[in-house]
Amino acid sequence: MRFKLIIAFVNDEQTTAVMRAAREAGATGSTIISNARGEGIKPSKTFFGLCLESQRDVLLILVEEHMSRHILEEIARVGKFDEEPGAGIAIQIDVEDAVGVRHQIKELTQKIEEKL
Repeated sequence: MRFKLIIAFVNDEQTTAVMRAAREAGATGSTIISNARGEGIKPSKTFFGLCLESQRDVLLILVEEHMSRHILEEIARVGKFDEEPGAGIAIQIDVEDAVGVRHQIKELTQKIEEKL
């Protein structure tokens, strides 16, 4: 079984909705790193040295490769990544090898067979 890692940078108020969409699209879970900061095309605004930008969460979602594009598209749709500047981004990268996922392989195999 081959895996992809979806990495999504999401405004913290959207994390729950984006995770729900990922699960409904087939993701079995994620690791969430809270309170990340980032800067886009426009530099962040400050007020007496304090950043006024909203906090972001980083979602790390390990998924089976056949399901990855659908999950990525659902994350983008729910998070409105292409509609609202600064709403977030998501990428996927190939995973060469993974351990600790044996318990998920059976469930993932069933989901893939249902979709194919």
